[in-house]
Order: sequence, then C-alpha cells, then structure tokens
Amino acid sequence: MTDADRYDPLYAVSPLDGRYASRTAPLAPHVSEAALMRARVEVEVEYLLALADLDATPLSFAESERADLRALYEGFDADDADLVKRLEVEGAAGFSATNHDVKAVEYFIRTETDESVHPWIHFGLTSEDVNNLAQRLMVKGAVEEVIVPELRDTRDELVSLAREFRDVPMLARTHGQPATPTTFGKEMAVYAARLGRTLARVEAATDDLAGKLAGASGVYAAHVAAYPDVDWRAFSREFVGSLGLDHTALATQVNPCDDLAALFDAVRGVNNVLVDLDRDAWLYVSDRYLGQEAVEGETGSSTMPHKVNPIDFENSEGNLSKANADLTFLADYVTTSRLQRDLSDSTVKRNVGAVFAHCLIGYKKTQTGLGKVVPNEQVMRDELDDTPAIIGEAVQTILRREGDTQAYERVKELTRGREVTLDDFHDLFADLDVDEETREELLALTPATYVGLADELVDDIDN
Repeated sequence: MTDADRYDPLYAVSPLDGRYASRTAPLAPHVSEAALMRARVEVEVEYLLALADLDATPLSFAESERADLRALYEGFDADDADLVKRLEVEGAAGFSATNHDVKAVEYFIRTETDESVHPWIHFGLTSEDVNNLAQRLMVKGAVEEVIVPELRDTRDELVSLAREFRDVPMLARTHGQPATPTTFGKEMAVYAARLGRTLARVEAATDDLAGKLAGASGVYAAHVAAYPDVDWRAFSREFVGSLGLDHTALATQVNPCDDLAALFDAVRGVNNVLVDLDRDAWLYVSDRYLGQEAVEGETGSSTMPHKVNPIDFENSEGNLSKANADLTFLADYVTTSRLQRDLSDSTVKRNVGAVFAHCLIGYKKTQTGLGKVVPNEQVMRDELDDTPAIIGEAVQTILRREGDTQAYERVKELTRGREVTLDDFHDLFADLDVDEETREELLALTPATYVGLADELVDDIDN
C-alpha cells in the first residue's frame, strides 16, 4: 500500500470513511480529530482570556491581541492540526514529543504566542477540564448543525406525504391481520408526530449539555493555592456559561456525563421511530401498497432484472440499528469512572463521531426512500374491497347503539374464520329487527369509507 492509498476511501477500514465518506462528510468539521483539536484550542484560548479579565492576575490583552488569540481557533486549519499531531507523536517547533494530546495543544498555542503568556496557558487545569468542554462543543455543533436539520428534513418529508395522501384509504393490520381501515396519510402523520416529539427531546438534551472546570479532583485546589481570594466557583460558572454550556458544579476530575447519556438516549429514541418507519415502509412496498420510482441505470438484482428493491429503507434500518447499539453502550459507559478518574472513557468518547455518522446515513437513506415511494391507491382500494369483514366492527357497534345485546356475537358468527362478502352482510341486515333508517345506515357501510376521522387527524401532527 502506498502513502496515497492510505487516504483513498477504498482502503479505509471503516465504511464511514470509505463507502459512505461523502455522506458523512458534513460531520467532519464537528467530530473529527482535527475538530477536537480545534475545540481544545478554543477552550484554552477563551480560558486564557477569562484569566486576563480577573483583577488578581497580571495578564492583560489589547483588543487586537484578543482577536489574534481567537484567530488561533477561528482560523484553525489542516496545517495547524498537522502541527498539533506532530507535537504529540514526534516533536516539533523545539518541543519533544508529548505523547499527550492536550499537552500538544498547549504547546501549539505556545508556538503562536509571546513567551510572557506561556505560564498562563492551561493554568491550574487538568486535561479533563479542557476535554469535557471541547467534547461538548463538538457534540453541540454536530447535533445542532447537522443532525437536527437532517431530522427536520425527514419530518418535513413525512408531513408532506401525510397531507398529500390524507384521504387515501388503506387496510390496517393489527397483529398482521386485517383491521379497521386507516388512510396512508394518517399513518405518515403518526410518524411525523412521533419524530417531532422525539426530536424535541434531542434539542432539549442538547440545550442541557453541561461542562466542568474545577481542576484535578474537582475542588479547585491549584486555583485556590495560587489565588485564594478569587471566587473560583463563580469564575467557573461564568466561563462555562460563556461557551454556551450549563455548569456542572459538583464533579470529580471527570464531568459525570449524565448530560451526554441523556442526549444519547434521546437520539436513540429518534432512531427507534425511524427504524419502525423503515420496517413499515418495507412491508408496504412488499404488499405493493407503495410503488417505487426506478432510478435510471440502477440495478435491483444481479440476476433478476425486474426488481426494484427497498434498499434505502433497509440501509437506514441497518445503520440506525448499529447506531442504537453504540448509543446504548455510550450512554451506559460514559457515566462511570473508577474513583476520581480513570481513562477508559477517553477512547470510548472518540467513537461519538462514528455513532453520529451512522445516524446521519440512516436519516439520509430514510429521506431518499420516502422520496421514491408512490402510494398505489388502486392496490389499497382493491384489498379493502376484498376484505369486507372489516366492517364487522362498525356493524356490531351500530347494533349495540340500537340496544342489540347480541350484536357482537351475531357478527362474530358471520365473520370469524370465514370468508364473507358484502352480500353476506346485506343478507344479515335484511333479517335484523331494526328501523329502515338504521338498515340504510348499515347498507351504506363499505371498507373504503370506514376510516373514521383519519383525514382530519392529519391536522394534529403538531399537537
């Protein structure tokens, strides 16, 4: 393998950076290794500026100097990332290899600042102070700028289908058996509403991300040793808040990560809704309720030329199921740490980007699948007409209204385990002891019109 091959997607060990590289690219600015480096630089720089705002420290920066410092992360590029990596693994700019990724970031900032500033870079901090804040900045950006917009697009697609096909009747199935009819639009509205509710949980959990800055054991020991008269709790609260995060007041060296666990659980809830949708859509395609638009030049089967497979829903189901397995693991794992700190979570947290990548692929594939399907209204109506037994519920309910104490049993005897026709129902109606208005009401029943308020329920998507 040549050096060029190493960066060719065809040689990637993960499909996320190989086969699906173009689909996962929007996440790279947020959750890649370079993005983590950039976020660490942001935390270190903003912390340095916050120290300068304290009357107790001799630090002072002019506005132009503040702008120059912020440019270190605002303009952080591939060359900067390369330098940080070299500082870590091989040494650079006069520094020996740190074999420590956060220390490499500190030295990177030293290479770009005056020597008088160097003692104050990473002053009183432990690596976890920087890492927990940087990781949350990354996660927050990835969710707000990539994941949530993609989910909103998916929901919009569902809302569009719900409204367009709100009055297209369709046989429902409970326990896989024919049941009271619904409409295709109403079923899509159910998913749109569910996705809206679970998406709101994701947004709320993202807003609740919380950061910790309290030193090596969470007691501000180094800070207090240097400046005992500074209100370090207030400083930490204000600084963490300035990054757009809630403040974790009580922690060990490690941010407890309950906030991340809540976010992972919320994302898993969204994914569960979409996996459910993927499976239902697959079945609707299988039952020919949904047709699929064929893509010019695309092959459905290597041996059966006629096939147009529901591959997008299948791909989405697989990726979201993989994501959910990892989200469950992450939510369980990141909230535990031996005593005040162990490092086992460090490598685990590096997989958050991969989890979001599987999510992103799944969301895009669900959207693509929804964009291809077309309800086959005639197939739906034909199956309704071929399943007249489903009006049995309406018949026995109307007869109950009229005081018939044997209404349920009467319809059960006619329909259960038997093939029936509308004529069989009409023969039953002819023998009933009911007034003519009720008889006409019963005779007017058809499977295709027995859909209750299905079309109106579409308007409840946002409720």
